Amino acid sequence: MRIRLEGNRAEITLGLIHLREVFTVTAMSRAFPNRAHPRNYRVYVRVIPRDNR
Repeated sequence: MRIRLEGNRAEITLGLIHLREVFTVTAMSRAFPNRAHPRNYRVYVRVIPRDNR
């Protein structure tokens, strides 16, 4: 699954922390600046569900 995170660097970091509680992160792109909102960035993350048995 591919997920796009948008926000400032602190929001993206917090989002990654929460994603890692539920998913295994297999790949992550670099932070790309948003054109419409110069202070915000976007990061693409590939994840797989964790086996929580």
